Amino acid sequence: MFTTRPELAGTYGMVATTHWLASAAGMAVLEDGGNAFDAAVAAGFVLQVVEPHLNGPGGEVPAVFQAAGESRPRVLCGQGVAPASATIEHYRGLGLELVPGSGMLAATVPGAWDAWLILLRDYGTKRLRDVLDRAIGYARTGFPLLPRIPDVIDTVSDLFAEHWPTSAAVWLPDGRPPAAGSRFRNPVLADTWERLLAEAENAGTDRETQIEAARAAWSAGFVAEEIDSFARNAFLDDSGRSHAGLLTGQDMASWQASFEDALTVEFGDWTLVKCGAWTQGPVLAQQLRLLEGLADRLSYVDRMPTAETIHLAIECTKLAFADREAWYGDDSNVPLAALLSDDYTANRRALVTDHASFELRPGSPDGRPPRLPEFAVPYFVPAEEISGALGEPTVGNSGVVRGDTVHVDVVDAAGNMISATPSGGWLQSSPMIPALGFCLGTRAQMFTLERHFASSLRPGRRPRTTLSPSMALRDGVARIAFGSPGGDQQDQWQLCFWLAHIGAGLNMQEAVDAPAWHSGAFPSSFFPRYWQPGELVVESRVGADTIAELRERGHLVTDAGPWTLGRTSAVSRDPADGMLRAAANARGMQAYAVGR
Repeated sequence: MFTTRPELAGTYGMVATTHWLASAAGMAVLEDGGNAFDAAVAAGFVLQVVEPHLNGPGGEVPAVFQAAGESRPRVLCGQGVAPASATIEHYRGLGLELVPGSGMLAATVPGAWDAWLILLRDYGTKRLRDVLDRAIGYARTGFPLLPRIPDVIDTVSDLFAEHWPTSAAVWLPDGRPPAAGSRFRNPVLADTWERLLAEAENAGTDRETQIEAARAAWSAGFVAEEIDSFARNAFLDDSGRSHAGLLTGQDMASWQASFEDALTVEFGDWTLVKCGAWTQGPVLAQQLRLLEGLADRLSYVDRMPTAETIHLAIECTKLAFADREAWYGDDSNVPLAALLSDDYTANRRALVTDHASFELRPGSPDGRPPRLPEFAVPYFVPAEEISGALGEPTVGNSGVVRGDTVHVDVVDAAGNMISATPSGGWLQSSPMIPALGFCLGTRAQMFTLERHFASSLRPGRRPRTTLSPSMALRDGVARIAFGSPGGDQQDQWQLCFWLAHIGAGLNMQEAVDAPAWHSGAFPSSFFPRYWQPGELVVESRVGADTIAELRERGHLVTDAGPWTLGRTSAVSRDPADGMLRAAANARGMQAYAVGR
């Protein structure tokens, strides 16, 4: 049966990412004797260079992973926290009701560097130079620009030229965006990494000593000093005014990446592994919990989901994401056990009918009355402004960004497996720091400037991020790692993959290729937090009859075209025979799986 790519199979190692150069770099590290974690780090650094509109060194990375021989999966938290001066009073005092989606005010502590390095230190085998050299090479000697990159630069070209001159100097050579497919270089970023390597290797010959020196050079050395200095400058953001940043060198020095226990939820023979409620990850578990009691109504015919399957999935999605708005955040009081409990799920499932709901209906776990932020009032925008409906990264002319992300999955012959979703520090998120060759992230836009929510802004707190890598175990052993970029759509498109692969029995590539869908019927995590009750976006390949039936059920259906939604990739391992498999998304024509 036809698929856009073959499902790869082998016994040595598999790497699947959102860019072929990153996949190739990860595989090269495996071929050089590295393990899955070494390969993931190498791929992650290459993605910072070749997909700069989707992630960068100033961004963040969460991951779920299991090391061979370990009995439990773990989470790598590379999500930095709000600066010490980032208070609700400060933003309200500036006349802001929301944290801007671009510029300096939205920066949290950059987390990706430290996260990749502690993963390398504790679970990898290679030296820092071994996993960083390919990224340095692409930054120094150049890489081919994806067509989307000049498009993004063109969208924000006036902003760069008039208000962000340091970005214009890099991304508007000769006053215009570089051509798609042209060879682009970022030598300043290469210099930054070379200097970090030099400080690491000057510290001694021991691998871990070098890694620790590189961590210090970032968080308490020249990188932190440059960020501290640059953040004091005011730049225009999408509030329409110029603001200086709040991030300081002390904020950098006071934070470090960490490991923590994963959220694990049982579904028959499978155990879903997700990050905790400081991400949106638990909504995938909530969606699947709700659909458990509707399993006899879910089906695929000729690898296509039925209208009833899409309808039921979307109605469960709305309920799960309503709970996300009311309850999720970086707070120990998030009632996750109650949200995932049988009784609570059954009561919520009873709200699902055969007709589309237009309400935002959070539940009452443990009897707690739900509250919603002020922005949870429907905010309609003209259709021509909703480019996010296509599921691709979107950017406005003020630099506001929705859903820009990359993804990495790796498995090796020993059984080490990891799923990581790096993001942030996009080239269009905030001005380029000229001495470093990268810009800061804008993840703080996901805080609410209202009190008493788990997602409320507070110094030292992680924003409730959309980043949501996934893994699934059987008999306690990692079997599948998967994920997708896409902001609020990440755990919706992963649901599509789960229903097709685990539910309907399609192989991984067939499941990636199968038509996807998502809802916009809850507040966006990105500025300006708009949402559209009843919105359902589907790929046209579900069929005209299916789309017609969904409309008859009351959904406001947007036909997104045949191949537009999702950027899912996946790897797997069968411990019975050691067979490794991988799949990658053909949409966008850049994601690839490699392996042997």
